[in-house]
Amino acid sequence: MIEVLTDLPEGVTGIRVSGRLSGDDLRAFEPQMHDLLGTGEIRFVEVIDPDYAGFGPGGLAEDMKLGFGLLFKHHSAFKRIAVVTDADWIKHTLHVMAWMVPGEFAIFGLAELGRAAEWAAG
Repeated sequence: MIEVLTDLPEGVTGIRVSGRLSGDDLRAFEPQMHDLLGTGEIRFVEVIDPDYAGFGPGGLAEDMKLGFGLLFKHHSAFKRIAVVTDADWIKHTLHVMAWMVPGEFAIFGLAELGRAAEWAAG
């Protein structure tokens, strides 16, 4: 499931992911994601809930398609991306892939959501 976060500083977009993300979940969310990110500078917070179980049917392919599409279209607009999670496997994966992320990138624990949002806004 993908949920838009509403209590973030001005100029910061955020989502919370939970459960197992399918290709249908991502396709349904894609128009909303384009609207959220069409504001110039991209300052983004993604919260990954403890019950996040990875990708279901078609999820990984849709995530890559959406992610790379946004990356190519808005590459220079990415300023700060904060990922908020307590899952070690996600933290390790993100550290390996961080070189692919445009702009500044940081990982925070779930208890640090406020700090992550302020960092993304800064």
